[in-house]
Amino acid sequence: MNSFEVSGLLSLTIAIVVFFIGAGLNRHIPALRNWNIPEAVTGGLLAAAATLLIHRFLGISVNFHLDARDTLLLYFFTGIGLNARFSDLIAGGRPLLTLLALTLGFLVIQNLIAVASVAVLGLPEGITVLLGSASLIGGHGTTIAWAPILTERFGLTNAMEVGVAAATLGLVVASLVGGPIAGFLVKRFHLQGPQAQALSIGFPHENERDVSDDLDHFSLLRTILVLNVAILCGYVLDELLLETGLRLPLFVACLLSAIALTNIVPRLLPTLGWPTRTRSLALTSDLSLSIFLAMSLMSMQLWTLSGLGLALVIVLVIQTAAAVAYILFVVFPAMGRNYDAAVIAAGFTGISLGATPTAIANMTAVTKLHGASPTSFIILPLVSAFFIDIANAFAIGFFVN
Repeated sequence: MNSFEVSGLLSLTIAIVVFFIGAGLNRHIPALRNWNIPEAVTGGLLAAAATLLIHRFLGISVNFHLDARDTLLLYFFTGIGLNARFSDLIAGGRPLLTLLALTLGFLVIQNLIAVASVAVLGLPEGITVLLGSASLIGGHGTTIAWAPILTERFGLTNAMEVGVAAATLGLVVASLVGGPIAGFLVKRFHLQGPQAQALSIGFPHENERDVSDDLDHFSLLRTILVLNVAILCGYVLDELLLETGLRLPLFVACLLSAIALTNIVPRLLPTLGWPTRTRSLALTSDLSLSIFLAMSLMSMQLWTLSGLGLALVIVLVIQTAAAVAYILFVVFPAMGRNYDAAVIAAGFTGISLGATPTAIANMTAVTKLHGASPTSFIILPLVSAFFIDIANAFAIGFFVN
């Protein structure tokens, strides 16, 4: 088997092309847009299918270098933080606690499904957490971090492969299911967001070519400068957290730093021209998320899923059905049965089956079509990228021990 290494710059260039292909398909296939499928998901899955065909028929494994993707993730979450005013956080206090409780509840359900599936299908005991919250709620990062420990503890020789396969399938499903769920709820309950309010990420579809207000090279460079400063502060905060023994993803530190800066600096320097809720920040966040997601999906090595057995597919089908039922009958009613609840329903698929960027991409696709939901973009990342990681670590540790 030959391997073809794609350099970082070429990987980034291909990701941009992949996004444009997805955008073109979404524009010409109304169902994709009506189902709120993000453009990057459409193009990314198509690119992943292309690399699968190259592997199958030419015997070449395509490997993308993804350093740019990790940097874009920092820009994206820092942009989310820069939009987070304390007044919004206070207003979102109760929904935040409600969503956290719902997510913790589903973490338990997800692991119980994994326990039952392992028992019924006669799978190795140590594989339980890899079919539950480690790979699905935790995603690829959590899986990669815990797989060596599970291998040592239970003697699983394929722990990494199983965990990565489950996380990959979950990511694909989350990308495809979130938008249609929200679309169904919006139509079923006749919901609509505030049309006059600016989006947290991106622009409404009908106004994509309107660049009449603050979007110029000065505002864009100012936004990038502020993002860079916030990211640098995030690196410092991450080091401080590590010294206390608290290990969290770097983007969480950047998110928290941005929240602190955006609520302090404008008060001290009101004439500075801070980028909160500006079109330049919305554009930068949308660009970062779109290319990040395109790179993540196009780099999936789908051929690694072969040979892992029917059992894995069965478990993922059960987990998906449980997640959809939980979203429709628990999450949406508990969050208020309103438009924000529908947007959060789209994002919850990313929490429960995929990853936080997938959740945000699903929510972005919905809000571009139906209107803004700023509260959703504040509380969901805090739950999925901060609180739930801590809870998941305890859950995984319980199974390991």
